[in-house]
Amino acid sequence: MSDTTESTAVALAPDDDWTSLYIDGERDVDGETIAVENPTTREPFAEVPRGSVDDVNEAYETAAEAQEAWAERSPAGRAEIVSKAVDVLHENREEVSQLLAVESGSSRVKAQAEFGNAAGVTSEAASFPNRMGGDYKDSNIAGKDNIVKREPMGVVGVISPWNFPLHLSIRAVAPALATGNTVVLKPASNTPITGGLLLARIFEAAGLPEGVLNVVTGKGSDIGDRMAGHPEADVVAFTGSTPVGRQVAKQAVDNLALPAMELGGNGPHVVLEDADVDQAVDAGAFGSFLHQGQICISINRHLVHESVYDEYVEKLAEKAASLPIGDPRDEETVVGPIIDESQRDEMLEYVEETVDAGATLETGGDSVVPDGVDVDDADSLFVQPTVLSEATNEMAAACNEHFGPIAPVIPFSDDEEAVELANDTEYGLAASVFSADRGRAEDVADDVDAGMVHLNDMPVNDEPHVPFGGMKASGIGRFNGEHVLEEFTQPKWVSVQREPREYPF
Repeated sequence: MSDTTESTAVALAPDDDWTSLYIDGERDVDGETIAVENPTTREPFAEVPRGSVDDVNEAYETAAEAQEAWAERSPAGRAEIVSKAVDVLHENREEVSQLLAVESGSSRVKAQAEFGNAAGVTSEAASFPNRMGGDYKDSNIAGKDNIVKREPMGVVGVISPWNFPLHLSIRAVAPALATGNTVVLKPASNTPITGGLLLARIFEAAGLPEGVLNVVTGKGSDIGDRMAGHPEADVVAFTGSTPVGRQVAKQAVDNLALPAMELGGNGPHVVLEDADVDQAVDAGAFGSFLHQGQICISINRHLVHESVYDEYVEKLAEKAASLPIGDPRDEETVVGPIIDESQRDEMLEYVEETVDAGATLETGGDSVVPDGVDVDDADSLFVQPTVLSEATNEMAAACNEHFGPIAPVIPFSDDEEAVELANDTEYGLAASVFSADRGRAEDVADDVDAGMVHLNDMPVNDEPHVPFGGMKASGIGRFNGEHVLEEFTQPKWVSVQREPREYPF
């Protein structure tokens, strides 16, 4: 955090008034609203505006008008505001964690991890104004200097998801602002507060000028196309599923906007025969069941050598069955609710199809009502941590990104087959490899088609200074550090002829 003694109180409680859009500063809205539901209780706890296409247009126009003045602010001036946003976050840590629990079903462990990532990526972004330095290139022409500068792209549209709403919004918003861009943010309709309106209040309290960050809440069916395809957008940063991402990228490119896409995954957790099985199981459980598996970089498939397969399955099932399920506001809860009915029903269907195809259900496989949660059986969004043995890559829970607390375990006979299974997917986001032999693990990692591979760990990792992104259908571009600097800035060549030049005519 930056050195400051000033305390910044921000209205961030779930029961605060969230019924205003944030366009050129907060303003009242007389139109329709959308109820925001607590997935634990299935009861609405807040109302947010149902933004319209006109609101999106106004937000982009406001951002475009504000961009030049914001870009002309000194690097120290932009850095100060982004640093102050980190301070405001830390001063309101408990309120932010409470909102994440109520709106997105985040357990204490997940909320703390998300908060840390959000604060970390914002702190990193605060250094960007002083890292936009250019370069000098020698010229082939006598008496000429070549200067390469980095300038902001202009207006960045951000469309963020519901699973890590704060982190996955701010990892685009903070770097975009720090590098002199203005932003229009559309959060997911399940998490419009922690993914959108919360950020507006944080940056407003940090002193961000009006119009530099604009937030439009609403349904994707109403405003998603306009967000992705607005002619004022110079970059469209999207995090979400690959099918939707393909459409967003097409709409962005139609307006010659740069698409920055972090899309779906089908992460393999490869356990070689010389691995420490207990450590591999601990990592596998964390990578599969954190935030109910609703993470793009979670473990989607456990690929385990046949010699340790039975031991691994037994220990993973035992671990899964022991995880406390309940209200995410309770300290002991590990597994909270799924975000909504459609996600719950899809993942349970994948489990049923996988068992019908020949897999064995070792534990879990259904929704439950935890102790202390007052909700009807049919309405409960709590899904048991589930382990499926004798699975294959072709089964529904393995070949699809199930996005749930589901662990299909697939046997393999040698390293070559492990790599073949790992790569037998259109995705290439994150993976992990366990082995006692580091060189062997690195050999396997080198052959796995993924943008991020973690050895003797699980794939749910993110650090603000290392590149985050995937291969194949898992996205375009990278977030974090100097890599996101390249996404949100553009090079500009300025040449200076220092002495008269002789031309051929």
